[in-house]
Amino acid sequence: MEFEGQATPQGRRSALTGVRVLDLSRVLAGPWCTQLLGDLGAEVIKIERPGEGDDTRTWGPPFYTTAAGERSDAAYFMAANRNKRSVTIDFTRPDGQDLVRRLAASSHILVENFKAGGLAKYHLDYPAIAAINPAIVYCSITGFGQTGPYSARPGYDYMIQAMGGLMSITGQPDGAPGAEPMKVGVAVADLFTGLYATAGVLAALRHAEATGQGQHIDMALLDSQVAMLANQATNHFAGLTPGRLGNAHPNIAPYQVFRTADGHIVLAVGNDGQFANFCRVADLAPLIEDARFAGSADRVANRAALVSAIAAAMAERSTADWIDVLAAAGVPCGPISSIDDVFKDPQVLHRAMIAEMSRPDIGTVRASACPIKFSATPPQIACAPPALGQDTDDVLERVLGLDAGSRAALRRDGAI
Repeated sequence: MEFEGQATPQGRRSALTGVRVLDLSRVLAGPWCTQLLGDLGAEVIKIERPGEGDDTRTWGPPFYTTAAGERSDAAYFMAANRNKRSVTIDFTRPDGQDLVRRLAASSHILVENFKAGGLAKYHLDYPAIAAINPAIVYCSITGFGQTGPYSARPGYDYMIQAMGGLMSITGQPDGAPGAEPMKVGVAVADLFTGLYATAGVLAALRHAEATGQGQHIDMALLDSQVAMLANQATNHFAGLTPGRLGNAHPNIAPYQVFRTADGHIVLAVGNDGQFANFCRVADLAPLIEDARFAGSADRVANRAALVSAIAAAMAERSTADWIDVLAAAGVPCGPISSIDDVFKDPQVLHRAMIAEMSRPDIGTVRASACPIKFSATPPQIACAPPALGQDTDDVLERVLGLDAGSRAALRRDGAI
């Protein structure tokens, strides 16, 4: 299938120019995947419920406001839905189902996150769509996957962080003030699932382009959370049961937060050379020759004594002073920035990590930008997160050839 793709603002071809994505997802994991595909140049058609739309349009405060002072979409929605066209279709109705199938017939990718088997009753599940478009890459995202004893359960990021082991290794250790299992400050199970889904979709798309054969991708939040346990999972399999260490690292020391004269700093010493450099700069040279701290494993085994020796020295200088001297010595370190600080950071600004968009009803929208830096096909911002249903007429006319009379009839019937 050949489609008109999106060019970058500079007129250059995008990496996914010519790829059409039918997005039946909502909330975060699915929209994060489809937003990234949109950033890379795919045409993303987001299907939403008439009058309601994606759940996250109402997940606030904060909300954006219109020029007339009326409440508009939540900031949460704006974080995951740029570079998409919003089309309102009620696919609980036969006419709505037909519209979605027709859009799927001319799409390369379909992403959905309904409960396992939830789209079968509308004849929008993978077998039904593959029957009309055998090359389609159909990605289903659920809490627990399409199979298994939990497959019928709903799944949200918070509970998946808990069930998937992340909260058991996040938070202050038992006995410390404020000790309890903690979630991460953003929905990492959703976000990682969206990223894994993107990788899977692009791999399957390459296969489909080579063979004409699409496939069904079964993505589960729990699977992704288990996968992202990474070194903590292998620590477990190697015989070390991970637990909560607060801001310390299970395999490296010193690698944690230290109090300074005016705040805090993260010290991230990853090898023996960095440790020696740190000790020299911090006037702690005797620690270099101390057998308890000779190697990485020794420093981890004697973490309490090491931290005690370092903490007193760290408290003698300001955070800015430490960053200056440690960075000059090649010792990894950094401040603990507020979100406000992040978006004023000169490196963040230099790397163009603020995406600025405009929507007619609310004006300027800012968000974190796509972090992928291509030399030839850079990510692009074709449009801000759309108002509900703003592209219904355009897409149905342009893609399906429906004239104004046909669209008016569908509206009267409640299908769009």
